[in-house]
Amino acid sequence: METAQAALRYARQYFSKIEFSCEDAGRTEIDFLCEMTAMAIREGASVVNIPDTVGYLYPYEYGNIFKTLKERVPDIEKIQLSAHCHDDLGMATANSLAAILGGADQIEGTINGIGERAGNTALEEVAMALETRSEFFGAKTSLELSEIARTSSLISRLTGMVVPGNKAIVGANAFAHESGIHQDGMLKEKTTYEIMSPETIGLKESKLVLGKHSGRHAFRERLIELGYKLDDEQLNEAFAKFKVLADKKKDVTDQDLHALLQEKLVDTPEAYQLQAIHVSYGNESTPTAKVRILTADGKTLEQESEGNGSVDAIYNAIDQATGEMVTLSDYSIKSISYGKDAQGEVHVVMTQEELTVQGRGVSTDILEASARAYVDALNRLIEKKEIQKL
Repeated sequence: METAQAALRYARQYFSKIEFSCEDAGRTEIDFLCEMTAMAIREGASVVNIPDTVGYLYPYEYGNIFKTLKERVPDIEKIQLSAHCHDDLGMATANSLAAILGGADQIEGTINGIGERAGNTALEEVAMALETRSEFFGAKTSLELSEIARTSSLISRLTGMVVPGNKAIVGANAFAHESGIHQDGMLKEKTTYEIMSPETIGLKESKLVLGKHSGRHAFRERLIELGYKLDDEQLNEAFAKFKVLADKKKDVTDQDLHALLQEKLVDTPEAYQLQAIHVSYGNESTPTAKVRILTADGKTLEQESEGNGSVDAIYNAIDQATGEMVTLSDYSIKSISYGKDAQGEVHVVMTQEELTVQGRGVSTDILEASARAYVDALNRLIEKKEIQKL
């Protein structure tokens, strides 16, 4: 307690708002937790966080901690009580909601529930529970609920962590109905099987089917509906990419458009630019790949290499062309949309000495997407090395 007290006094010299977090509060003796909370209030903490650090508690236990602190700690109304849950036993959302019923003022969590071990409280689940059951919880957030779907998609793309199809709120199947009796009920009255509408979290059914014959106006209008506001130069660049994609796919979905617009979310200098790949593969021959890469100074690099598979051959050729020896520590593929002509998204993680970078590539051809992801990661690696030199 003396150590914590000293830390708070030190923090107060520099900050007007301080959050004091009680590590593993869920398994702490309640009397001692009350003492620590009271001390934090006396020392000027603005927020006292009560974490279930290892995801051990069940809702009644966790909610009761907040209720007890509210009843027993002097001047508790001067601070905000915060809940911070982990999902080791699959109860992070339930525990967070129980904390709200017990008197919590703040909920800490992450989009898509990503985090340490089994993850943290999924913020979108708490927000939609409060919205859908407002009469029960009597609490609300200031989150823009219509941004949930786009934010979830953005986080998934940037981290490379795929959202499971059956994930609550933001999973691909969250608003899908396959069972015959469910479909019948939905056609008669949506609320029979849908307790919230997809529009609430920003999902909209496409009003325009975009394809190779779609014009710039329809394209612009669809982007506006999806929340993208582009200037003329940006629109021209995006439309050019769209036309290339539309030549490869019959229909371009909203997921395709999100991927197209967000492919360059991080403006990484392009030390290398993939110009072409050629892959030769047969189950009775050794896969070979030839790549052509353009450098930032206009030099063209060409290299051919073999590999254990097509992707391995491509990556070996890129390594030899660029001279960058790296270790591929993660490689994942997911489909952006549905159908045989769906775009594939490849996410890679590579390391070189102590540096770790991620890369992402999208294409209707998974081998091209693999090559683009690898080159994207190499560009990030070069950028990191340049920063280290400064």
